[in-house]
Amino acid sequence: MPSQSLPELLPLLAPLILLEMGLLVLALRDLVRRKRVRFDNKLIWGALIVLFGVVGPLAYFTLGRED
Repeated sequence: MPSQSLPELLPLLAPLILLEMGLLVLALRDLVRRKRVRFDNKLIWGALIVLFGVVGPLAYFTLGRED
């Protein structure tokens, strides 16, 4: 299997990077604007969102928000 350099892989990785950054920004923005979250700890939710890539924002959107 030939090795590929970063410039060759960048067009393939760009959509994934944009998806992850978009989810991160949307989740953090929602977290800041929301008055209450599940388990009443915004700091922990913020850390989960930032530290766990795509999984953190998805967990926040599915489990963390209170209506």
